[in-house]
Amino acid sequence: MVEAFVRLHCPECAKDWEASPSDLPDLRTNYSCGDCHATRRLTEFMRTERDLEAVKQFQ
Repeated sequence: MVEAFVRLHCPECAKDWEASPSDLPDLRTNYSCGDCHATRRLTEFMRTERDLEAVKQFQ
């Protein structure tokens, strides 16, 4: 079984990281960066449209 992941990017501190789509909250939910604690909608942390589409498939 292949595990899916999405790439995230913090618009405040520019941190990049990966997460499993099934571990992320709903796209309309506020989400916080683990480094700088900037809080925005999860969609604003998606690095690409492909990452956004991957998360939509798991919700």
